[in-house]
Amino acid sequence: MNFLKINFVVILFLLLLVALPFISFAQGDPVVGTTPILNNKITNPIPNVPTVQKFIEVFLQGVLKIGFPVVAFALIYCGFLFVKAQGKPEELPKAKDALLYTLIGAAILLGSWAIAILIADTVLTL
Repeated sequence: MNFLKINFVVILFLLLLVALPFISFAQGDPVVGTTPILNNKITNPIPNVPTVQKFIEVFLQGVLKIGFPVVAFALIYCGFLFVKAQGKPEELPKAKDALLYTLIGAAILLGSWAIAILIADTVLTL
């Protein structure tokens, strides 16, 4: 019993890991139309995204819409870390590292969008 108390989270995770494929690959009733595979044809689950390029664009826009507020909150958190450090030499490296990693993450977000636009413009001009 003590084993179950200690490793409850691990056991729960493993059970979900085993059960999730059975739940996610369960097919609905084809008569009602709850499955995306009807009459041996795969239908598009996202009707307003007809191409892969449009899907990548929509996906990147979603990542940016979520990522920029996260970056803003991380910058605010870095500011609090600097204020909390108040010049203490043992706490300043933590604040500096947090700021550095936040700026690297923001650069990756902007860079991914810039590279996607560059590739899209290049492909369209060909």
